[in-house]
Amino acid sequence: MAGDGTKLPGTGRPAWPATELGARTVSGIVLGLLVLGATLNGGWIFAVIWFLAGLAVVGEWMAITRTGPHRPLLAIAGLVLLGVVAGARLAVPLPWLIGGVIAGLALLVALARPASGRIWAPASLACALVVALVPVLLRDDPRIGLAGPLWLFGVVWTTDIAAYFTGRTLGGPKLWPAVSPKKTWSGFCGGLLAATVVGGTVAAGARHLGATEALSIPLAAGLSALGSVMSQGGDLAESALKRAYGAKDSGRLIPGHGGVMDRLDGFFAAALLAGLLLVGLTLTGSS
Repeated sequence: MAGDGTKLPGTGRPAWPATELGARTVSGIVLGLLVLGATLNGGWIFAVIWFLAGLAVVGEWMAITRTGPHRPLLAIAGLVLLGVVAGARLAVPLPWLIGGVIAGLALLVALARPASGRIWAPASLACALVVALVPVLLRDDPRIGLAGPLWLFGVVWTTDIAAYFTGRTLGGPKLWPAVSPKKTWSGFCGGLLAATVVGGTVAAGARHLGATEALSIPLAAGLSALGSVMSQGGDLAESALKRAYGAKDSGRLIPGHGGVMDRLDGFFAAALLAGLLLVGLTLTGSS
């Protein structure tokens, strides 16, 4: 059987372990429904979910890199995340938010141990700020409506799912075996193609999702392809970090997936692209 951990007939490739695939599927569906429900609702529920996700990223990153003292650093990062996410929703002046972020980063650098922690602690907060803030800004922007976060989720989730199943089914040359031995070029291409189609589809229906400004389908498809590449690059970057510190997963919170950071590594990179696009849209609209 394909799910019993034996070889797939005629391929010589390992079959999908039934327990791993089942846990991955169930937890993925539950999380997906939770996020989609919160996205449709918007508001503070949506913001709180992403604040907690960002906080989890900081905690797991510091645990992987053995950065301490853990609780004080996590408390500082949490206060910064809370202030920025809440401040963005409450229209707090931008200089105040920037000042709070700079102060928080400075405290993390001053307190973090060992010496490498002075890099990893602020890096974890910077990553968490992108993870927590970009979805909220997209959802709250009246020009984008639901189309923004749904595009972001669609690109990242489709990339992940299509890359996983395409790579497992087709196999072939490894993408970067020294960093992530299981990832293949076939998976990379499958994720890229699927995300391009899904991203273009979301763009086609953007105005039906509340957007007042929509990208052309070719441009949206191109940006979706770029988002997919960045998402897979973020996945590889986290794999390199874990390998450097001898960690298999960032945590055990999500059955079949590992930690929160394991699910949001690619999301961070794609969200960074979405954030830059949002800044560009704002600057263009204000000029």
